[in-house]
Amino acid sequence: MSIPLAERIRPRSLNDYLSQKHLVGENGAIKSQLDSQMLSSMIFWGPPGTGKTTLATILAEESKRPFYMLSAIDSGVAAIREVIEKAKKSDSLFSTKNPILFIDEIHRFSKSQQDSLLKAVEKGWITLFGATTENPSFEVIPALLSRCQVYVLESFNKTDLEALLKRAIDKDEYLSKKKVTLKETEAILRLSGGDARKLLNILELVVLSENSDAVTITNAMVLQKVQKNTVLYDKTGEQHYDIISAFIKSIRGSDPNAAVYWLARMIEGGEDLKFIARRLVILASEDIGNANPTALVLANTTFQSVNIIGYPESRIILSQCVIYLASSPKSNASYLAIKDAQKVVKQTGDLSVPLALRNTPTKLMKELGYGQEYQYAHDFDRNFVLQEFLPDEIKGTRFYTPGNNGKENNFRHYLRNLWKDKYGY
Repeated sequence: MSIPLAERIRPRSLNDYLSQKHLVGENGAIKSQLDSQMLSSMIFWGPPGTGKTTLATILAEESKRPFYMLSAIDSGVAAIREVIEKAKKSDSLFSTKNPILFIDEIHRFSKSQQDSLLKAVEKGWITLFGATTENPSFEVIPALLSRCQVYVLESFNKTDLEALLKRAIDKDEYLSKKKVTLKETEAILRLSGGDARKLLNILELVVLSENSDAVTITNAMVLQKVQKNTVLYDKTGEQHYDIISAFIKSIRGSDPNAAVYWLARMIEGGEDLKFIARRLVILASEDIGNANPTALVLANTTFQSVNIIGYPESRIILSQCVIYLASSPKSNASYLAIKDAQKVVKQTGDLSVPLALRNTPTKLMKELGYGQEYQYAHDFDRNFVLQEFLPDEIKGTRFYTPGNNGKENNFRHYLRNLWKDKYGY
């Protein structure tokens, strides 16, 4: 039984595809394309084990298109050109359905390798499907990114994972021969982290390690079996997200010692240093923000330095930045502000911009009252004048609440003096 369980029960149609309903459900963007037989080039972005490869193969099968697959790990420009030439030949037989080229881990392709795909995508010789666990904005060249739709695949939720467990137990030819009872699922779900492949690997490990024909799965049993078989670090997926999660949470929790430990674990495991540096830039804004604005400056400088210096010296730069961020005061006020503002935008739609704030490039617009009541702040004492900047429907809404730290307490005092009771500062 050399074929892994995840491969043995891989879905073969959208009807069997358990997750990503926002993409392949009745009104999903990808489902609509498939129904119209007008598939565009796509990049599937999401954590490991969310069904990126499975979705690509299903779309190829259900659209009845020729399908070619490459892995960015072991494919060079020559392999890409060879596949494109095959695709061009098959395209002559399928004039309305150009072949699909699926590239797994497309973020690992160099710029020149990605460049070699451009003409084929632009000319329509292929429909490109790419899968990546990394942010395409950073890892895919702009010219290629502009020719693809990016779809975000989400980690499986509890309902999906439990349904997947039941399917594996009932449908797999090996597991179904044993009487498997899921008495407790908390441990196996938690250890999977929403990764379907990891979930099935754990299930198979637990069931097949028991000699009995009847297996009752409990939390204690799962933890015992998995701990004996856990790898130190797998940068391609198994513990990748667990370690980076521990790393981020240690910095957020102001523990520089734990943060440096998890940094060392990633470095020793061969993690992409640019990936680590990017996460530090995000954290500096999301978790520290205006409690210490210098944190974002240092994190961005660290990201640039890591790109220039490379390993091993860049580990020192990362360590300095990690210790600084972990030792800084924390605030997520900016993160909460944009989150709340986006929520209101989704609820209220496209509210009209107040006339006083509108642009006035033409005489007609001026005659219609655009910008007439706007007061130029610099014409007033303290460079401030009380006026309304939000649409009438949501005026007085406060999105930003300063954090309880030195700098943002100063912000609170300053804003309270300006706005009095308007925003409740």
